Amino acid sequence: MRMTTEEAFVKVLQRHGIAHAFGIIGSAMMPISDLFPAGGITFWDCAHEGSAGMMADGFTRASGRMCMAVAQNGPGITNFVTAMKTAYWNHTPLLLVTPQAANRTIGQGGFQEVEQMALFRDMVAYQEEVRDPVRIAEVLNRVIEQARRRSGPAQINVPRDFWTREIDIELPETIRIERPRGGSEAIAQAARLLSEARFPVILNGAGVVLAGAIPATVALAEALGAPVCCGYQHNDAFPGSHPLSVGPLGYNGSKAAMELIARADVVLALGTRLNPFSTLPGYGIDYWPTAAKVVQVDINADRIGLTKAVSVAIQGDARLVAEQLLGLVGPGSGRAERAALVAQTKSAWLQQLSSMDHEDDDPGTSWNERARAAHPERMSPRMAWRAIQSALPRDAIISSDIGNNCAIGNAYPTFETGRKYLAPGLFGPCGYGLPAIVGAKIACPDVPVVGFAGDGAFGIAVNELTAIGRSEWPAITMIVFRNYQWGAEKRNSTLWFDDNFVGTELDLDVTYAGIARACGLRGVQATSMGELTALLTEAVEAQMRRGETTLIEVILNQELGEPFRRDAMKKPVYVAGIRAEDMRAQETA
Repeated sequence: MRMTTEEAFVKVLQRHGIAHAFGIIGSAMMPISDLFPAGGITFWDCAHEGSAGMMADGFTRASGRMCMAVAQNGPGITNFVTAMKTAYWNHTPLLLVTPQAANRTIGQGGFQEVEQMALFRDMVAYQEEVRDPVRIAEVLNRVIEQARRRSGPAQINVPRDFWTREIDIELPETIRIERPRGGSEAIAQAARLLSEARFPVILNGAGVVLAGAIPATVALAEALGAPVCCGYQHNDAFPGSHPLSVGPLGYNGSKAAMELIARADVVLALGTRLNPFSTLPGYGIDYWPTAAKVVQVDINADRIGLTKAVSVAIQGDARLVAEQLLGLVGPGSGRAERAALVAQTKSAWLQQLSSMDHEDDDPGTSWNERARAAHPERMSPRMAWRAIQSALPRDAIISSDIGNNCAIGNAYPTFETGRKYLAPGLFGPCGYGLPAIVGAKIACPDVPVVGFAGDGAFGIAVNELTAIGRSEWPAITMIVFRNYQWGAEKRNSTLWFDDNFVGTELDLDVTYAGIARACGLRGVQATSMGELTALLTEAVEAQMRRGETTLIEVILNQELGEPFRRDAMKKPVYVAGIRAEDMRAQETA
């Protein structure tokens, strides 16, 4: 069949159902973007490519449908780096299209030239460059399939002088490969361990959500009488209302989950790589059960046993493995006692959580005490989160940014289904909350969405307010926690650097609500719990009924939660000493 290279490209996209693209327009991609309207592909022209990549991540995580990110070669493409590494650790299958400087001039240091393959080598799950125009459809088809198989972003690099070429090709057929089910011997061994366990605990990770394995894990948990924890930032991996649901582990997670998994003699780690950050001590509890036997299930064999000692290793799809285990496990013993303990532990934790208003100071420090005294009229972060919970729709999709105030809220939201909680993941980029929730709303227009960000992180993505107010963009609700500081770094400064606040303070005169209004959106401020609950209720109604975007700026005191990295920080020692007088004048070039 005779066609142009860009026609071949778009036809492959159509065969895979990729109907949404995020980025900023550029001359190197215009031959394909010119065909997007005719091909049924919507191009979402963002304010910054980094946010475009995070919108793509939010779109796919919320819907399970792949989309693409594309921009101008060189500086447009380099802006995707952070977003793609974020998607990589979020296990999000995305198509990254990187038009390249022309083959005929590459290496000469021409306009907008950079080694784009080298740039993304550590950022994507797969990458390939088109070597000849006639291979463009073959390579694109393979890149898309690799993104799906590896559950991560995959890059196709296309020299821009390969567009507008006429070629004779046959379009490739899509290939679907059955997902691994795990070895039968390993599954039988795991079933025996779980059946004989005195106190089995299930730990659900992102793989449970991605595999659609929640119903299977509900049935498995009920068959075993096992409490179910969720991995850090994966609160939607098990129904929060289920009696066996005990909440998330990790930073500012659920004490109930920590106390119960500490009792485990067998842990079924299902669809999780057990990354170190997700199992760090919390609330002073070093909860990981080092003597327990661990059954780890992951679709990527390279990540099994990487961080924890494993008794049984199963490479497989979380749903397929859980369904097989369900058919093999026995009823076990001590179910009634476990059920009573789970209920009692959960109840005690929820009562404690509902009464937690303020953050503690470490011995020898007093920042949180001073912050409360400085602004007694302002809400604390935990007060704000309780007010939010009162108004958040049960079926909402939410996003969270990185940062102290968002992290304090880790224990609060629960969900009944998967693909509801979009957190930045373990790459930890700032500026994720706004673009991710916009992408989620584009993917799921009939579902209420609410994004969250601290004021430092939000400043990185604030320019997207200039894009999302246009009539073709869907309405969202965005909450910005305004405490006028980089909170996580400031807590480090209070603990290890004697309140030497270098680079931690934000502009007191900036109002994000005012910026939203300047962009044609609704911007409001909340200064009390009742006001915040009312404004959020109203904002969600405006989003769903009138198509209005609202930014709620929540004015908080400057209390600071737990530091992210107690495990990686320590008090510095000064030996030689540093003096400003030693600074020399620099000679001009």
